[in-house]
Amino acid sequence: MNIQLMEFPRHMDEYGSLVPIEASDSVPFDIKRVYYIYGVEKGVRRGFHSHADLEQVLICVSGHVRILVKTPWEEQEIFLDDPQKGLYIGPMVWREMFDFSGDAVLLVLAGDHYKVEDYIRDYNKYEQIARQYFTENQ
Repeated sequence: MNIQLMEFPRHMDEYGSLVPIEASDSVPFDIKRVYYIYGVEKGVRRGFHSHADLEQVLICVSGHVRILVKTPWEEQEIFLDDPQKGLYIGPMVWREMFDFSGDAVLLVLAGDHYKVEDYIRDYNKYEQIARQYFTENQ
């Protein structure tokens, strides 16, 4: 499906916990963009898109959020509530984020800068492109 749950190392002592994340070591790409989503109202769904080429890792550093990941053949719902875990999402995976807790902060590590042309926002168009992509890249 082009997704993977990842667990990052955690260092704990009397001062608290630290989770280091390093490009090309902790995540399978060089990190070129970092952003976070927070303050999402109850009942709001976000996302509704895929990326043609972009790789991302989503980490819920506070609270919880659900992520629906989908290809033309399968779908899976992932519950993120541990800042030590991340969800890798590769190219051509449809995603929707929902059920944000009031204190949720969703951190996103991206392998490239923002490029509007990389987004596929129409699901029917996505499905056509994804079928070809996954057929050619199996």
